[in-house]
Amino acid sequence: MNSSAPPPEITVLLLGDAEVGKSTFLSRLSLGIRPHGSEDLPPYALPKLRDLNQPFTFNISLYARPYTLHFHDTASPTHYTLLRPNFVILCYDISKRSTLTSVQNHWITIVNTHFNYSETLPVMLLGLKRDLRKEWTAEETKDGGRGESIMPGEGLNTAQELLCDRYAECSAQTGELCREVLEDVAKLSARTTTEKGAKTEGGCVAM
Repeated sequence: MNSSAPPPEITVLLLGDAEVGKSTFLSRLSLGIRPHGSEDLPPYALPKLRDLNQPFTFNISLYARPYTLHFHDTASPTHYTLLRPNFVILCYDISKRSTLTSVQNHWITIVNTHFNYSETLPVMLLGLKRDLRKEWTAEETKDGGRGESIMPGEGLNTAQELLCDRYAECSAQTGELCREVLEDVAKLSARTTTEKGAKTEGGCVAM
């Protein structure tokens, strides 16, 4: 590899309903994978990001190579349907069932219609606001019903049904599982620059 060559640039697009936590997740991402050291966790203030400043650029080094990741969400000044992302993350709020339904009924259709230019485009289903998950009550599950919160097994099953390559959960507010999610996002993004791409062999993988 030519050391003087610029690092590969990767476009990552976050899709999902408003208020599911995309902006907070991007704020967490802006701190880097290890913002203060390998063991540090919140509380520390998340930076305030302005939508007009998108894409948010994140420089990483993996496999002894530098990469530049450009993150957009649906509030990007460039309309998301005009982008050609290398990696798509479908986001929903774990504490709000309607946002997962929206991924199933709306956002996956956007992926399959506007971003169908590559069969190797990796897609992750990401449950945000993990800290707000509540156990289902007896009243909610009466007559076979389900609670408002999405449980991990249901999230994984949905990812498999949608043919996603990864399923993950985290709380960007508290930092729970964020390091693991960010590392996986970085690794998958880096793999999009390889000849085989980042598609997972053997179906959806849960973190």
